[in-house]
Amino acid sequence: MPKLKLPMPPLPDALNPRPKRPGDPTNGAKPLDVAKEAGISAADWVDERLALTQPARWVMFRKIPRGTNWFYTLGSATMFAFLSQAVTGVFLAMYYRPDPAGGAYESIRHINDDVFLGQFVHGMHKWGSTVMVILICLHMARTFFFGAYKYPREMNWIIGVVLLILTFLMSFTGYLLPFDQRSYWATVVGVNINGTGPLVGPYLNDFLYGGPDFNTTTLARFYSIHMLLVPGLIAALIGAHLWLVMKHGTTAPPWLKPRDSHDGRHS
Repeated sequence: MPKLKLPMPPLPDALNPRPKRPGDPTNGAKPLDVAKEAGISAADWVDERLALTQPARWVMFRKIPRGTNWFYTLGSATMFAFLSQAVTGVFLAMYYRPDPAGGAYESIRHINDDVFLGQFVHGMHKWGSTVMVILICLHMARTFFFGAYKYPREMNWIIGVVLLILTFLMSFTGYLLPFDQRSYWATVVGVNINGTGPLVGPYLNDFLYGGPDFNTTTLARFYSIHMLLVPGLIAALIGAHLWLVMKHGTTAPPWLKPRDSHDGRHS
């Protein structure tokens, strides 16, 4: 009895190659061309519904003043340092245990000694924090000395100052997480210094400790602030910061004359 051979189902229109142009000498479409056309069709389908092309062009092809140099990349470098901290922090959180009764220290030891590439990722996160602090300080210094905080960019300067404070807070709360002797006593000294501040000092001390002094909930509170609260605020403020940069544009270097700075070029 002969086997019944069913026809192949038709391909969706997105996977079918586009019609050949008149005079095209090629006979038939190659699989690579079919895949390329499918990718273009998928991108067109997404762009038609989300309208991402215009914002992307607005970001990528905006005008920048003449004379911009590598000093203007400090902000982007700081953002990528934060992204590196976020990615490495997620991997470290998979093994870290915020347990003050030996669990925190042992989990860090396990990451460095037993986990594949654990010491490398931990080192990236540890030294990446220092790099991020250095970069954001250099970026703030460049903004100040280049006069980029003046009208109409005052709000962006305020957001940058808040981002600087949050970066310090993230570094401070993360320092306790290994929970060794150095991090413990450094955190005790740091929180006590905050407690000497006027008006809000004692309340800030109680908030960070989770009580009148260091207790079993302090490590969990520092871990939640370091992993959830501060990174979420930083990500939201970076979005607002970038939007204001795109809206107001980039300032010209102070050594250029006003008429030269108006002669912009596309980025």
